Amino acid sequence: MWNPVRGWLRGLSRRMRRDTRRKDAGMTTSEYAMGTIAACAFAAVLYKVVTSGAVSGALQSVIGKALDAQF
Repeated sequence: MWNPVRGWLRGLSRRMRRDTRRKDAGMTTSEYAMGTIAACAFAAVLYKVVTSGAVSGALQSVIGKALDAQF
């Protein structure tokens, strides 16, 4: 009874070891650096957009309407 289970587990462990050797271990330092630079650039653009006059006025309008709403 245990032989088929034991064989299945051996095959599973072999497949898992083989699959982990093929996979990428993760990002390298240069990839982290590029990701960090891209995130900072996106944050800078988003900050500029949100603090612009048109968006700031629209946000203030939405917040003002929400605070003045009747319940």
